[in-house]
Amino acid sequence: MKCHWIAFVALCTASTLQAQTPGATTLIQHVRLFDGARTVGTRDVLVRDGRIAAIGATLAAPRGAVLIDGANRTLLPGFIDSHAHSYGDALTEALAYGVTTELDMFTAVAEAKLKRDEQKKGVVPTRADLFSAGTLVTSPGGHGTEYGVPIPTIFAPDSAQAFVDARIAEGSDYIKIVLDDGSAYGRTTPTVSRATLAAVVKAAHARRKLAVVHVGTLADARTAIDVGADGLAHLFVDRAPDAEFGRFVAAHRAFVIPTLTVLRSVAGMSNSADLAADGRLSPYLSPTSKGTLLASFPFGKKMNYAAAEVSVQQLKAARVPILAGTDAPNPGTAHGISLHHELELLVNAGLTPSEALAAATSVPARAFSLADRGRIAVGRRADLVLVDGDPTTDIKATRAIVGVWKGGVALDRKAVATAIASRRATGGAPTLGLVSNFDDGKATASFGMGWMISTYRLAGGKSTAVMAVADGGASGSAKSLEVTGLIDPGLPYAWGGVMFMPNAQPMAPTDLSRAQEIRFWAKGDGRTYKVMVFSESKGRAPLTQDFVAGAEWKEFVFPIKSFGGIDGHDIMGIAVTAGPEAGAFVFRIDDVRLPASP
Repeated sequence: MKCHWIAFVALCTASTLQAQTPGATTLIQHVRLFDGARTVGTRDVLVRDGRIAAIGATLAAPRGAVLIDGANRTLLPGFIDSHAHSYGDALTEALAYGVTTELDMFTAVAEAKLKRDEQKKGVVPTRADLFSAGTLVTSPGGHGTEYGVPIPTIFAPDSAQAFVDARIAEGSDYIKIVLDDGSAYGRTTPTVSRATLAAVVKAAHARRKLAVVHVGTLADARTAIDVGADGLAHLFVDRAPDAEFGRFVAAHRAFVIPTLTVLRSVAGMSNSADLAADGRLSPYLSPTSKGTLLASFPFGKKMNYAAAEVSVQQLKAARVPILAGTDAPNPGTAHGISLHHELELLVNAGLTPSEALAAATSVPARAFSLADRGRIAVGRRADLVLVDGDPTTDIKATRAIVGVWKGGVALDRKAVATAIASRRATGGAPTLGLVSNFDDGKATASFGMGWMISTYRLAGGKSTAVMAVADGGASGSAKSLEVTGLIDPGLPYAWGGVMFMPNAQPMAPTDLSRAQEIRFWAKGDGRTYKVMVFSESKGRAPLTQDFVAGAEWKEFVFPIKSFGGIDGHDIMGIAVTAGPEAGAFVFRIDDVRLPASP
């Protein structure tokens, strides 16, 4: 939720998934049907050309249709996670757990655009769909800027419309704003003023975009609603709500995404180990996601999780739309699997199982104007989840997934489980060797998250960097990665350059102990540059080695142990940067390798 402990990314690896045509005609027979709002009894549901073709008490099976036995099972709309941060394999992992759509609240603009463009071409049946806020709206030094990735920030109300228009031009489907000074967590963080918040909300509405606000406290929540926000991206755990809070939200016709899963983690009460141990869910949990699921926030301040439950009860009583969201992959959460925890926590907080199911299907579809999903009705997309049992009486039955369909295409969950098992067998370690040679014209990598800009903005620096794949590489190769920028003279530890993260989750530790060295070719302007390695056991401070990038291509080799004596078992990132010498810089890298030891 608040202040992710993992660093956020700027550019992720490009997806190679291709849009596919809808799957086979399918008839699900004699199934208990929860249509997104209510249970309508036992029905047959016919899927054709990726949509719901017919619903009836007894339907004739078309010739060649795939027949699915729905006896003692429940058919649900595909789940919608209304608060997530999507990058890497997140959408693929989510789909295995029945989450067919994620509403992202801050991710890499380039990755979001790529995935949205693929969605526009047709159904992408191997991952959840993505709708995104893109870059969030925050103040200089505010929440969202702490990840070392340069993002635009807003200074004053008079720039609100231009700022919102720039986000929309980048592809934002809605606008997310941060109103959080960190006080709820014992921190001090700059945040937008009430006037700036109001101006951004007004600017979003002028372009017919929803304005959703991240809040840290009850006071923040009231301010956001009072200035006209359409919804809250979280509830709060600083104090119990006043008696009028639920009616106040209702009077302003706003919705709320409680994110109880991450609030429990923030409050030091996460019980996600129950999910990781559930045999109905664990086969689809990657080693990396298991790590985030079992992690915890580092906050030492005591927080009041019960306040969130009281707020949910008030919101329900006032008939405020409540949307299920997880804030994955923050500590204590993971994509897809945590949605099942969120449903359970919503029920524990006072929703009926059917209301919780609606919070993950029809309610977010209506709130975010996703007219083609969230309900099982003739003409709607066939985003479907089939489970054993009856989750309208036992919410944990959502964990017993029998089948998932995305746009009418059945997901091969057995293949997903087999792939996960294979990763577990190798300890989740990547296949070492070539990382990147850029000859495909992309700043991607053979594993992990690809290459992204890295600067020392964490401490308020103003260093800049830009990367682009350029013609010509080492040893006569076709391409290389060119990095240009400017080092801020104001900080003694300033840097600017590019970083490779070896994990599918940002700044998650990865076992690279089988790699003996870091190899790459480089050339540049004759300045001294740095190779920086981030190791979890060494904290956030980078371990560095210097090299000079001259006018001609040269290969550089750095033993892993030369970086503070580490053995490579917990590397979070490898960067090539300029700094701290102030001024403009330009360099290129090519043929980056992590050779495995013999």
